[in-house]
Amino acid sequence: MNSQTHASVRESTILGNRKNKAVVETAAQIIFTICAFFAVLAVVSITLYMIISGTPAIFEVGLTEILFGTVWRPAAEDPQFGILYVILTSIIGTSMAILIGVPIGVLTAVFLAEVAPKKLAMIVKPAVELLAGIPSVIYGLLGVYLLNPLMYKIELAVFEGSATHQFTGGANLLSAVIVLAIMILPTVINISETSIKAVHPSLKAASLALGASHIQTIFKTMLPAAKSGIVTAIVLGVGRAIGEAMAITLVSGSSVNIPLPFNSVRFLTTAIVSEMGYSSGTHRQVLFTIGLVLFVFIMIINVVLNKILKKGANENER
Repeated sequence: MNSQTHASVRESTILGNRKNKAVVETAAQIIFTICAFFAVLAVVSITLYMIISGTPAIFEVGLTEILFGTVWRPAAEDPQFGILYVILTSIIGTSMAILIGVPIGVLTAVFLAEVAPKKLAMIVKPAVELLAGIPSVIYGLLGVYLLNPLMYKIELAVFEGSATHQFTGGANLLSAVIVLAIMILPTVINISETSIKAVHPSLKAASLALGASHIQTIFKTMLPAAKSGIVTAIVLGVGRAIGEAMAITLVSGSSVNIPLPFNSVRFLTTAIVSEMGYSSGTHRQVLFTIGLVLFVFIMIINVVLNKILKKGANENER
């Protein structure tokens, strides 16, 4: 009787555990599906909102005048809404920040993951993580009080005696690029370091066993193996750089000019932030159009870099 009782209890326990697991898995699946639905809904809603809000100005002012016009005078008697210089500033400024920040970030990640002694890495890594937690307005304030005076001294030396140059006080494209490059460093370093550490140790061991030096192993074996993670870091860095507004507003001068190194410039984000508070009518609609242009830029960048990621993943599988 005892054995039969134990068997029935065990059987009921097993059935109960299976039922509980089935209930938990079903509930988890429903929760994940709902979360995924809301994520897709959020993207679709934002896209529709930007299209609905950004297109009226295109029909009223004209797409060509907005995208290829070089004069921005929204409050004039005969208003003009050209944002070509603003678009070029965002493209050039973001590209320069990526060209400066990505190599520094990736090399710092290599140093932390493969070269630095543990004691030194324990000091540097928290410092990098601290950079990620600093608000963007603090970067802007530091740029105003530290970077802009230095840039102004360089500007005075370069354009000494010039009668045509408009002096900016150091608030120019170069200052904005340097601040952006510093701001993307934590993202690039942390994700790249994680990707490098995730490379299987057998790849490193095999490379060293074949006679490669430590540096050759890092650059010829480990970095190519971690390429997908590094590209992801670059994607997130580009997203932060192109979407930054507060810090750039403080250090760039926020004037619509040709994006030359020592000119005060305005990015797409700063154009929206600096004028949305008091805009109305067509002016406000054009600012939404600028937001739509920025949204399209980010979508294009994500699509292109995701294709690069998929291509790299397919090459690794082969």
